[in-house]
Amino acid sequence: MRHAKSSWKDQSLSDHERPLNKRGKRDAPRMGELIKQKHLVPDMIISSTAVRARKTAEKVAQACGYTGEVVLRQELYHASPGTCLAVLARLGADNETVLLIAHNPGMVELLDMLSDNPLDFPTAALAQITFEVDEWSDISLGHPGCLMNFWRPRELE
Repeated sequence: MRHAKSSWKDQSLSDHERPLNKRGKRDAPRMGELIKQKHLVPDMIISSTAVRARKTAEKVAQACGYTGEVVLRQELYHASPGTCLAVLARLGADNETVLLIAHNPGMVELLDMLSDNPLDFPTAALAQITFEVDEWSDISLGHPGCLMNFWRPRELE
């Protein structure tokens, strides 16, 4: 998932500290509700440490009924696809469904490389990709998964 829409209102804030704007605060819980409706509540949520990503993770977690801890990873802040995969590779097999929340351009590049499906990746969009692997470390850019679904907040009713 890409983080929800952020605010540029306060120019004194660093990029890392930008909060969600009104649309982001609306879209994040909507995507969480979608996750719940589709029976995709994750075993783990991993988020960039950026404020907009953390707040997205918190709102999604609350709306979908996720009861675990949101795991924050500094390396997901503007991460490359390889860095995102390295974060996933460290997960145990007991985490079957994982929600990764990060930033573009890394997320759109990761989606393209893992699913062989070039799509735009707007804020708060959610991609569901499945993999035929035994371990998270078996996922690689050369081992694409199957893009099962892709949701954009503006397409939800």
